[in-house]
Amino acid sequence: MNKHTHTMHGLAALVLIGLWILIAAGRAEAQSATQNPPQLTGVVSSTEEGPMEGVLVSAQAAGSNITTTVVSDAQGRYAFPAGRLSSGRTTIGIRAVGYDMSQPREIEITASRATADLALVKTQNLAAQLTNAEWLVSVPGTQKDRAMLQNCVNCHTVERVMRSKTTSKDFLGIVLPRMQGYVNQSIPEAPQLRKAERLMEERGDSRVQIYKAVGDYLAQVNLSTAPAWSYKLETFPRPKGRATRVVFTEYDLPRKTIQPHDVIIDAKGLAWYSSFGEQFVGRLDPKTGAHKEFPIPEQKPGFPTGALSIRADREGQFWLGNMYQGAVVRFDPRTETMKIISLPKEANVDQAQLNMTAPGALHVDGRIWTQNNGFAGVHRLELATGKWETWEPFKGAKEPHNIYDVIADSKNNAYFTDFRWQHIGRIDAKSGEIKLFEVPTKGSNPRRGQMDAQDRLWFGEYRGHKIGMFDTKTETFKEWPVPTPWSAPYDVTLDRNEEAWTGSMLNDRVVRLNTRTDEIVEYLLPRQTNIRRVFVDNSTSPVTFWVGSNHGASIVKLEPLD
Repeated sequence: MNKHTHTMHGLAALVLIGLWILIAAGRAEAQSATQNPPQLTGVVSSTEEGPMEGVLVSAQAAGSNITTTVVSDAQGRYAFPAGRLSSGRTTIGIRAVGYDMSQPREIEITASRATADLALVKTQNLAAQLTNAEWLVSVPGTQKDRAMLQNCVNCHTVERVMRSKTTSKDFLGIVLPRMQGYVNQSIPEAPQLRKAERLMEERGDSRVQIYKAVGDYLAQVNLSTAPAWSYKLETFPRPKGRATRVVFTEYDLPRKTIQPHDVIIDAKGLAWYSSFGEQFVGRLDPKTGAHKEFPIPEQKPGFPTGALSIRADREGQFWLGNMYQGAVVRFDPRTETMKIISLPKEANVDQAQLNMTAPGALHVDGRIWTQNNGFAGVHRLELATGKWETWEPFKGAKEPHNIYDVIADSKNNAYFTDFRWQHIGRIDAKSGEIKLFEVPTKGSNPRRGQMDAQDRLWFGEYRGHKIGMFDTKTETFKEWPVPTPWSAPYDVTLDRNEEAWTGSMLNDRVVRLNTRTDEIVEYLLPRQTNIRRVFVDNSTSPVTFWVGSNHGASIVKLEPLD
């Protein structure tokens, strides 16, 4: 037998082995599908499109606070994985802009496989389905005009403004001054006013002129002069491809007034959140949907309530910024006890607003960083002595600045975002020296950020509509534009696979960026929401993404299927 014959026999053997592997894999996949068939499946279609890709199909059992959502594929087929739905009467819903279900749909979920094909019809109320971003694309006006509307989403939807019949005169004399008087944690169901001293800020001729310009513009694009809008309502395409390979689980909280601003997952898999407008720390058990609240005693009665950031130190204790209460809160989830640390009396003025905490490197020197939105300042607290230190990086500057977030690196140096302009700042932990770095995109308004294990700061460019990264070692920036218009990233986190995640306050999309290939996937959430801080649980496989629906009183888990 010659060498050529040996080679041919070897190739044949390899081919046979390859065929055997493929057959075995196919059998294993088929066996797995037989043993764990989808619990509920069907096809989504419409007269206009036939089978429809990218339709979000939701299922919620009667009496349950948990909703599960999947997305239809290119053939219009959706499938709920086995074990995801509870037995009993279940309501089916959809999200597909421009469409409604032809009729309400309820099915009985049992142990056996269920099928429910869904017929969609053109909606009669497209305006109610638009995201904030779609409104901003639809309305006429300059970029500056539309950017002004971006401020509205802190408290309510753009649709609320567009449906109003408020005249320019009433915007100027009533509505805009009243809106200016509300704190950012206000929502229509639970508004909160600033203290009287704050209401007098920046009033006068310049403020009146600003109100008038804004009022004139809003009166042109709302329904104050006509029964219908004069412009076409634009919509974004539905998800497709990889963006359909996902499962969402949404947990409704017990009151509509609950605003889960920041959500984090502990080592036991429990979800914890800061309540943006109310005085408590919240806990959710994702396995059962059970919910519990831990009250935070008020330190400044009569001042607005609520907490913004919740971050964990290395010991697993949570630190919250209690905003207008002028304090930071330490909460131990193991003992369910808390300690409140207020600003010193001389610094705890009416304008004090401690939104953020940075406990990530607290173990380095026993000091924790926080920022003060009342005067664009940064504080550092030494826990052993109770000593507070203060930095004012922009004191004496001609233009106003807004220090929004503060984040510690591995050596407990502080990095802060200048939300008013385009700066990342650094305070050296040992020398106290301040250094500013300018983000490449002008007017990008960096908002929230998180430090990775390599001391790279990942942050959302809220008005630059980009994901930003600042390498603190090389002092260089890198930016990635987000494709969907008006994405307005609020916060960014990096997972164990070097993929960056962010979410939009405007277009209801979660962005997954592969930082090695620059590939971006955008997942559309099942309901309209208002994303703030983002969190990735790296202990699961694949990783899972968590976020609070700040205006939807729910917590959302996203599980990518690839």
